[in-house]
Amino acid sequence: MLRWVRQQLGFDPPHQSDTRTIYIANRFPQHGHYVPQKFADNRIISSKYTVWNFVPKNLFEQFRRVANFYFLIIFLVQLMIDTPTSPITSGLPLFFVITVTAIKQGYEDWLRHKADNEVNGAPVYVVRSGGLVKTRSKNIRVGDIVRVAKDETFPVDLVLLSSDRVDGSCHVTTASLDGETNLKTHVAVPETAVLQSVANLDKLVAVIECQQPEADLYRFVGRITISQQTEEIVRPLGPESLLLRGARLKNTKEIFGVAVYTGMETKMALNYKSKSQKRSAVEKSMNSFLIIYLIILLFEAILSTILKYAWQAEEKWDEPWYNGKTEHERNSSKILRFISDFLAFLVLYNFIIPISLYVTVEMQKFLGSFFIGWDLDLYHEETNQRAQVNTSDLNEELGQVEYVFTDKTGTLTENEMQFRECSINGIKYQEVNGKLTPEGFSEDSPDGNRHSLMKEEELFLKAVCLCHTVQINADQTDGADGPWHANGIAAPLEYYASSPDEKALVEAASRVGVVFTGTSGDSMEIKSLGKPERYKLLHVLEFDPNRRRMSVIVESPSGEKLLFTKGAESSILPRSKSGEIDKTRIHVDEFALKGLRTLCVAYRRFTPEEYQEVGKRLHEARTALQQREERLADVFNFIERDLELLGATGVEDKLQEKVQETIEALRLAGIKVWVLTGDKHETAVSVSLSCGHFHRTMNILELVQHKSDSTCAEQLRQLAKRIKEDHVIQHGLVVDGTSLSLALREHEKLFMDVCKNCSAVLCCRMAPLQKAKVVRLLKTSPEKPITLAIGDGANDVSMIQEAHVGIGIMGKEGRQAVRNSDYAIARFKFLSKLLFVHGHFYYIRIATLVQYFFYKNVCFITPQFLYQFFCLFSQQTLYDSVYLTLYNICFTSLPVLIYSLFEQHVHPHVLQSKPVLYRDISKNAHLGFKPFLYWTILGFFHAFVFFYGSYLLMGEDTSLLGNGQILKPNRQMMFGNWTFGTLVFTVMVITVTMKMALETHFWTWINHFVTWGSIVFYFIFSLFYGGIIWPFLHTQDMYFVFVQLLSSGSAWFAIILIVVACLFLDVVKKVLYRHLQPTSTEKAQLTEAGSGINCLDSMCCVSAGEAAGASLRGVLERVTGRCGAGRPSRSWSSSDPFYANDRSILTLSTMDSATC
Repeated sequence: MLRWVRQQLGFDPPHQSDTRTIYIANRFPQHGHYVPQKFADNRIISSKYTVWNFVPKNLFEQFRRVANFYFLIIFLVQLMIDTPTSPITSGLPLFFVITVTAIKQGYEDWLRHKADNEVNGAPVYVVRSGGLVKTRSKNIRVGDIVRVAKDETFPVDLVLLSSDRVDGSCHVTTASLDGETNLKTHVAVPETAVLQSVANLDKLVAVIECQQPEADLYRFVGRITISQQTEEIVRPLGPESLLLRGARLKNTKEIFGVAVYTGMETKMALNYKSKSQKRSAVEKSMNSFLIIYLIILLFEAILSTILKYAWQAEEKWDEPWYNGKTEHERNSSKILRFISDFLAFLVLYNFIIPISLYVTVEMQKFLGSFFIGWDLDLYHEETNQRAQVNTSDLNEELGQVEYVFTDKTGTLTENEMQFRECSINGIKYQEVNGKLTPEGFSEDSPDGNRHSLMKEEELFLKAVCLCHTVQINADQTDGADGPWHANGIAAPLEYYASSPDEKALVEAASRVGVVFTGTSGDSMEIKSLGKPERYKLLHVLEFDPNRRRMSVIVESPSGEKLLFTKGAESSILPRSKSGEIDKTRIHVDEFALKGLRTLCVAYRRFTPEEYQEVGKRLHEARTALQQREERLADVFNFIERDLELLGATGVEDKLQEKVQETIEALRLAGIKVWVLTGDKHETAVSVSLSCGHFHRTMNILELVQHKSDSTCAEQLRQLAKRIKEDHVIQHGLVVDGTSLSLALREHEKLFMDVCKNCSAVLCCRMAPLQKAKVVRLLKTSPEKPITLAIGDGANDVSMIQEAHVGIGIMGKEGRQAVRNSDYAIARFKFLSKLLFVHGHFYYIRIATLVQYFFYKNVCFITPQFLYQFFCLFSQQTLYDSVYLTLYNICFTSLPVLIYSLFEQHVHPHVLQSKPVLYRDISKNAHLGFKPFLYWTILGFFHAFVFFYGSYLLMGEDTSLLGNGQILKPNRQMMFGNWTFGTLVFTVMVITVTMKMALETHFWTWINHFVTWGSIVFYFIFSLFYGGIIWPFLHTQDMYFVFVQLLSSGSAWFAIILIVVACLFLDVVKKVLYRHLQPTSTEKAQLTEAGSGINCLDSMCCVSAGEAAGASLRGVLERVTGRCGAGRPSRSWSSSDPFYANDRSILTLSTMDSATC
């Protein structure tokens, strides 16, 4: 039982040996020594909490916060000793904060559980008891035989047993795992491949032995032992037999496989980074500020205690006639009395630490996060998807991003290849209405409307149709007539390709007249202008990154032996001896400048003698036991020479809309963009160029294909030297996965220096965990930059979880990235608004909120400290206990909360059209030490003005008598202590509320309601609280105090004078700084004033009916430079850059668009 509880809490994972033994269909041996192994269930868990650990884990996370821990200590102190205030004053707010935060975080985790349950509850079919049983994904056990149909994703890691094909092969796409969209072929062992029915599989007796789960997607070692009659057959199992969870079955009707790894032990789940509590930079700043205020509090408490005993050193003040000591107090230890007094002062001043800050921040984050979901500019109509917030704790972090790490496939691109142009025999062609048309010709031209192909064109298209690894949908090759109608017109063929380029080229060829119709045994069938031809496939020379080309050797219908080859221009053109080489090279460069992915196509005719030599060499190399790879490379080079160039192709990897503009905007904002992809080197570079990540003028540096530490280090040193020498131009770095592993092993600092000096970095051939390592490398560098990772597939989950902010793209490759992200958007282009508008607003709002809270609590508690100098440090409170409790909860809470939800200091359009404004808030600029010091000093200054202003202005007023009068030498009767405290409190409530009004730029009716309403509520509450004798109150010190205070004309004069004195210097400082040292943001606000959106940045954003105080408001606005006299309308012209249609809820205002 104890072990089960520990496992549920995550402290005690099940014991594992080095290997696991799996009995297929869970047919365990009936005799012999069999020790059952425990395996994980098939549940996927992306949530943080369980029912068992929610309370302890959540409480631990909450009490890591300095304020929460501090108030817990204060609450315990109040319970243990006699203190000036009740334990309820600390305990109740603490309980409220903890409860609200727990509910919010519990709700967010419930959403994650809900998403997990959708995946875990997906229907699957399992072979049990001789039949197919429908069950839920979470119920699959290791050893179960699972059936997966075409286009379904694999629910577990399976070893393939059989498919609908005789050879037991199937095709899958792993785009959601490693970003590669090509089809991969997997094969079953021959003994199980023939078991294609449920009945036959149910009779299978076999055992699989394999390694324990590991994260490497491309590694699997195991063996299967099949019992047939009296013999046992042992077959090896490798990666070609393993079907990974998250991959999708393609071009195969159905397969059967046995579950070997389940749930969180699947390779997909092992590539997730463990979920950790992300904390924003603002929260870390808050904790730092709290520690500083804690030091101030301790200083005040220690000073007060020392001064109390210094004062009591005089005998007359040690025990005054009105405050006699008890016998217990006289006999108690001096040390204990000192500690007790110190703790009492600590409790008296404890409100300098704002506990309500955390609950206000939590509410601001939670409520503010709805704006992202409501923003119609982040809504994608085609897919009916809106932005999604999974974690509201990081809203302000969106305004602090310095590095963006993005996936390529499905994030920057639509993952759709389109044929654009080609060059044949030195002539450029384009596809026009299904016909190949030379450049410059149209359908109206004499040669533009041709129904036949020239010899060179036909040969080029045949090369494209034969030199590939494309397959046709199995459904379309069934039947006697094949995929052809009786009239000879081709039915639409569905192609599956090893690369999206090949698929686009074969589809383009089929549209212009040369159609690949499939393979039959060792033959490839095509139709050239309706005429069927069959080519015998003799040899395939596979693609490899060193050669950067692939070839096929075929026998034509006439018996001629031909080599067709295609590849990068750098690997084809030098090997060509004839054809239009120079013209083609020019055309390839032109295609590349357009951002197209280019391939060159060539061929070679073999004489019988040449082919005999080629066949002999290939056979020897392929059967060699030693140095097979090197010998094959030599033979391939021998074959692929003396080529005749046919032409080149230009294929576009369709980028998502506005990717180029978004990347450029990120650059202007001072954000560096890194592309991390599992794709091939050439493909990745091509997309980087087309999307604007790499510029054509950039010097592209490469760190690729390194096999040893020494060569990698030497290359890094050369790159660093080149960057230093060519410091004027921009550099882009390309690094692959293997070289990255070597660079991070022993040369991390050198690698980081090279990366930081490059404008753009591209990492290709990356494993999922390598992506996370790169992000961690930047996160932990000395500068500690804020990172953001964005991706759409399961291969991006680790990177998304590692970064400070993780964003999932709602793409075509499943929902793993979305489920594990902090935010989810439908398209990459939405990132600009998410950062430049929402991130900017959230950061400004919360930075002001945090510092305003510290300011108003300094204003609140400093007069209490000053008052002790006038009451012999007797720990008498200045304010009534009800005012102490309600100051942060009622009187001053709503204006700052509403500000933190609706404030727009600059128009959203301006923020998005001027990304450079993002730099103003970078590196936590508004929560640095200088702004914090300003707000703190301002709080102390205002507190001194409140206290001494009230004391000096009202000290001589003899009309305010009647409560706790004190005779003072050389003075008349001083007015009562409760009246004095109420006057200070009244001035304070009005001043801190008006200070919030000065900080507000964007006024709505809600702002007006809570700002002026808070002041009115305070007056009404005080009149009722002090004007009526309440039967449920034990004492009522405040009875009639407030009414008596307001009956004095000098009190009203003092209130107005003190409030103006406090705020006047603040207004002057703002005006001077705005005109003498304006920031980019303030300049943008001035630009707004001249461009017709002035009223957004002013206090004049009210409805037409709000005329009260209009003249005073107008004066204030003109003084502070917020509103011009002309009061222009709030409009936005359609010519403004790509933000003309802002339908965001954020721009909602209370006035008519034509008037302010």
